[in-house]
Amino acid sequence: MKELAVPMKKKRRKFDSNFKREAVALWRSSGKLAQEIATQLGIREGQLYEWQKSVMPPRRPGRSASRERSAAQGERSVAPATRHSKKNLGHNLRTPQERCQRIDAMKNERPITTLCEALEVSPSGYYDWRNCQTNPPPRRLEDQRLKEHVLQIHQDSRQTYGAPRVQMHLRSQGRRHGRNRIARLMREQGLCGRQKKRYRVATTDSNHQEPIAPNRLAELPAPKRPDQVWVADITYVSTAQGWVYVAAILDLYSRRIVGWALSQQINTALVMMALNMALLHRQPPKGLIFHSDRAVQYASAEYRQALDNARLVASMSRKANCYDNAAMEAFWNTLKLELIYRCQFEDAAQVRQAIFDYIEVFYNRQRLHSALGYRTPAAFECANN
Repeated sequence: MKELAVPMKKKRRKFDSNFKREAVALWRSSGKLAQEIATQLGIREGQLYEWQKSVMPPRRPGRSASRERSAAQGERSVAPATRHSKKNLGHNLRTPQERCQRIDAMKNERPITTLCEALEVSPSGYYDWRNCQTNPPPRRLEDQRLKEHVLQIHQDSRQTYGAPRVQMHLRSQGRRHGRNRIARLMREQGLCGRQKKRYRVATTDSNHQEPIAPNRLAELPAPKRPDQVWVADITYVSTAQGWVYVAAILDLYSRRIVGWALSQQINTALVMMALNMALLHRQPPKGLIFHSDRAVQYASAEYRQALDNARLVASMSRKANCYDNAAMEAFWNTLKLELIYRCQFEDAAQVRQAIFDYIEVFYNRQRLHSALGYRTPAAFECANN
């Protein structure tokens, strides 16, 4: 007799106190509704209210929440207009379209032929331009509608997407457009993706006498499901009050950040906090491969004992070889390119809130990842489980 398959019980998600505190801080500082923040973080709305009572102090009297929300909305509404300083200087008349627009604005003051001669535009070219303004061709109308979608996608990506990711986002909505066309429309609006910059991370101290684990990652095939291989590393962020160090753990299957921590000291406690978050949030099975570089923090007795207690198998890169941990290095490059290089941080608290918002809201749940077929890490995990 055929046995009935018993459905597996879904794991209940757990969150540490740092995650709860940063989620509530993000909610209170953003001016958004609790339901919107909860959706972005993949939690229940009621959890935010529960966490607010347990991890956050009561709000100081004075400015009401509604006034804070309206102020935040006012700032957002003003911000786009203040970005474009050229709008305040008038047309620079570099393109034929700009010169034709100026001729059209002055046609009642001077003869059109005189204006065309002064602005180096042929009269026939001006009349062709004016005819297109009154009777635009279908292609131009379609371009205008597409421009609006491209602008919205670029804004939703926090001004980080270039033409390839915009194209894939449109394709996910059932709209197929050429990459060159999208790039042209982005240029016309002054939009561009974040450009890569070279930087050197110097956070690894491998000159120590602690045991070194073998490089097991080089012998493994690509992971087939979540929580088979985790990779970890440390980077740094500059603030007005000094350096802040960030440790993170990435699931190699879905490229999802499963644990992270921040401190003003680069020590074993920093990487322990990131590991504890990953273990609490994911509850991985026995035998997971945990790969890192040879930094003394990962080789310390305390950290090796924590891996043994969690039944994780340690793996380390070859000496001075960043390519063995390429996925983690790629994430640091993305984080710095899309967030760190665009901000001036005053202290560690600002860095913590910004990184929480980037990782938990944007990177894990909204940002399209090229290595995942232009899907988000969270969507990739759901689609393949």
